[in-house]
Amino acid sequence: IVVTHEMAFARDVSSNVVFMSGGVICEEGKPHDIFENPQNPKTREFLTRFLDSHRGNY
Repeated sequence: IVVTHEMAFARDVSSNVVFMSGGVICEEGKPHDIFENPQNPKTREFLTRFLDSHRGNY
């Protein structure tokens, strides 16, 4: 188990990822599925904000 906010690292080294909000798992799955097509609104919002703030670095 690795806990990180480094999305590129998480995507590259993980076989499974888990997104949590308020200490509760809101989504889990294969990195490609989660990063390319998040189903949970909280996951989608987090990734959208992260990618917008790191555009060109990810």
